Amino acid sequence: MILDKELEKLSRQMPPTPDPEARARALAAAMQAFDEAADQSLTQGNTKGRRQSSIFNWIWSPAVNKKFLAGSALATLLVVALAGYLTIEMSRHGVPISNQDSIALDEERPAAPEPGIAETTGSGDAETAALKGTAKSAAEAQDAVELPAPAASSVVATKPQSVAPMSAPSLAPVPLMGESGLFQPDQNRERFANADDNPIRSVATDPVSTFSADVDSASYSFVRRSLTGGAMPDPQSVRVEEMINYFPYDWPGPESADAPFKATVTVMPTPWNRDTELMHVAIKGYDRTPATTPRANLVFLIDVSGSMDEPDKLPLLKSAFRLLVNRLKADDTVSIVAYAGNAGIVLEPTPAAEKSKILSAIDRLEAGGSTGGAEGIEAAYELAQQAFVKDGVNRVMLATDGDFNVGPSSDEDLKRMVEAKRKDGIFLTVLGFGRGNLNDSLMQTLAQNGNGNAAYIDTLAEARKTLVEEAGSTLFPIATDVKFQVEFNPARIAEYRLIGYETRTLNHEDFNNDRVDAGDIGSGHSVTAIYEITPKGSPAVMNDDLRYGASSAVPAETSGDAHRGELAFVKMRYKRPGEEKSALVTLPVDDKNAVTSLDAAPQDVRFSVAVAAFGQKLRRAALLDSYSYQAIADLASAARGPDPYGYRSEFVGLVHLAEGLDQR
Repeated sequence: MILDKELEKLSRQMPPTPDPEARARALAAAMQAFDEAADQSLTQGNTKGRRQSSIFNWIWSPAVNKKFLAGSALATLLVVALAGYLTIEMSRHGVPISNQDSIALDEERPAAPEPGIAETTGSGDAETAALKGTAKSAAEAQDAVELPAPAASSVVATKPQSVAPMSAPSLAPVPLMGESGLFQPDQNRERFANADDNPIRSVATDPVSTFSADVDSASYSFVRRSLTGGAMPDPQSVRVEEMINYFPYDWPGPESADAPFKATVTVMPTPWNRDTELMHVAIKGYDRTPATTPRANLVFLIDVSGSMDEPDKLPLLKSAFRLLVNRLKADDTVSIVAYAGNAGIVLEPTPAAEKSKILSAIDRLEAGGSTGGAEGIEAAYELAQQAFVKDGVNRVMLATDGDFNVGPSSDEDLKRMVEAKRKDGIFLTVLGFGRGNLNDSLMQTLAQNGNGNAAYIDTLAEARKTLVEEAGSTLFPIATDVKFQVEFNPARIAEYRLIGYETRTLNHEDFNNDRVDAGDIGSGHSVTAIYEITPKGSPAVMNDDLRYGASSAVPAETSGDAHRGELAFVKMRYKRPGEEKSALVTLPVDDKNAVTSLDAAPQDVRFSVAVAAFGQKLRRAALLDSYSYQAIADLASAARGPDPYGYRSEFVGLVHLAEGLDQR
């Protein structure tokens, strides 16, 4: 009686969840048995003519069909004991166990891919075909991932390389094949440039700050993707200046193209430290009207490697480029290069007036293969040169999820390649897609050295913002090699700290060196830089006075009475597109630029300060430990103002998400 109750209790228990590693071992063994059977001219199974799973039928069926065992507790006890013994023995001897007969890959019911496991495809990868449970040959698997046939006017430059069929796997677990080796589907391979926060500098010894303009916005959308996905972003992925510059601001702009941009400076109290001040420098570029924009020669360089076969990668990418094509003028030119194992020309230079032809070429793109990005860049630049527009915009637009791991793919090799091409007047824009494989560090390197910009597209709304609403600033530069240099007056300012721009700092002497590359400003772009400054005599001063004085460190320009009342002196250098010699713009900063309270600062200034605070908080800046997320949200909400696209409301929501996720 007790035994029956125990058995009844046991019968109500749920079986354990299948172990993924056990499944992988079972699949590997099944494939090995299948190949061995094929070598011995057997249709399937092992050398004894039975499938590996038939051991259960051989022992189990006679036992359960015996009439003297049916329906009794003794029958159940014997059957359960026998099943347990067989399971233990099979596990000891490495025999795979599965509750599905389809593990043997019999022809009547081929095994389907396991749900929830990411699939990757490689050019000519026979093992990938086997993992998908197909009977395709290695050649058929190769054909399945080739670039789609181009239109009649298109030319395929190179066919993806063939890969020899792989030998049957052993009984060890079979990891999925990545583009650059073995990796698990959930492995995070995202890479970011490692840059420490800018330090507090003493004006007595280091009065000059020099940096390059940065109008990229990739960091903000990456942070948004992380937070809406339920995770705090990697602090190294947060570039505060890109978060600030993500938003459109109504800074005063120049009245004509003769002056490419205008600077406005506001000095105000710091919201997170009452003993310091903020010096806010806002730059607005001249906004061209559509009628005055030059002709555009664009080459879409599209990553179609196997890792792009995810909804937020190639499908989103194709939708994004469709939006851009609909924005172009009839006399603009579009070419398309797709790259996987090799690069191929999908569309020769085609006028944007032939919109249906361009859209059809985009729609035909499919993912498969490894990532020959270097070869793709070379092919794209060749097409850009072929359709070069004098006095127009010639730009390669690279769209990828990350790596360039076939061919010369080191950051330095690719940097030299795009540096050489920018001298020919061909610039580079980099658009990142997807998650898990993003090489943000390389994206930044390419964009910075290709006289272009970098953006991260996580949604179709972001694609519309970048490629439609901000198409002018994304595509049409009005000033290149834009550099900033700020000199602080030691008579008024004791210390300063530049917020953000850690990857854009320049040497003092680089400012006047026209051979040193810097960032570009596009039509209508706004650029914001914020310094936290410590007035002379403030209790917030961190550095001790020098024992032997610092008279030799005081700049001659600020040591005289004529400039003693100034707080700082702002200088900007820029080149007009196509010119080699830079022009200089200067702006002194004094008490006329100051406001007595944060509330007295312009609305856009206050909102940008809230974004700067949030970015520093996400980077784990110790100086903002006592400044709460709620204070940041309140500051941003009070300065939200007109918000036609909802960007600022979304920002306030992200602040609240971070508050809930931050477990410090």
